[in-house]
Amino acid sequence: MRFLIDIERRRDPKDKPYIQSFIYETEDRGHTVATALTWLNSIRDLKDTEGNSAEPIEWDRNCLQKKCGACAMVINGKPGLACDKRLFDLGARITLSPLKKFPKVRDLLVDRSIMEKNLVKMRVWMEGNASHYESVKDITYDASRCLQCGCCLEICPNFYDEGDFTGMAAAVGASRVLMEMGREEGREAYRTYERSFYKGCGKSLACRNICPAKIDIDRTLSGSNAVAVWKRHIKK
Repeated sequence: MRFLIDIERRRDPKDKPYIQSFIYETEDRGHTVATALTWLNSIRDLKDTEGNSAEPIEWDRNCLQKKCGACAMVINGKPGLACDKRLFDLGARITLSPLKKFPKVRDLLVDRSIMEKNLVKMRVWMEGNASHYESVKDITYDASRCLQCGCCLEICPNFYDEGDFTGMAAAVGASRVLMEMGREEGREAYRTYERSFYKGCGKSLACRNICPAKIDIDRTLSGSNAVAVWKRHIKK
């Protein structure tokens, strides 16, 4: 099958962005967006559909096995992982663009360092021994599968780079420790969670069905909100 792949917003941030299109052909139904991008970049003299020479397409990747989240981008208008989106499921024309909630570096490559900063802001670490509660072990395990890909932030109406609201990526990371902290140790982490996430979340749950790892967002939120906000205020 012949696929037309449009790369939106090509070039550096300083230059005027433009769309450049390429042809990729395969009969292998297992081929993904990542497969196509890797093949295109392997061509020494890459040309677009108009016969113009093209430079290699900049995009981020690492494991290409849906375990690291590095290859996140917008695919046909929705955020997803290039290694997880099969070409035959997307149609004959596929549009790729960089995540728009993060500073652009070049082509499909963006700077997602704000997510690491937000994890630090949310105090996602333990300074003492964890308290293992049987009732929340499934939630904390589920949260540990977060890829930090940024897909949930891309679709969130409340998140923007350098804003005060950390978004779901940080909240999921925080939930892993919030529910295992002792009350005294977690006091400041609870306040940070309430201030940096709980009060800024509009509860639209646009992130609910976009997670590549299929994390149960509803259950994660309920657990974190309960321990960091509801129970804390009730006991005051």
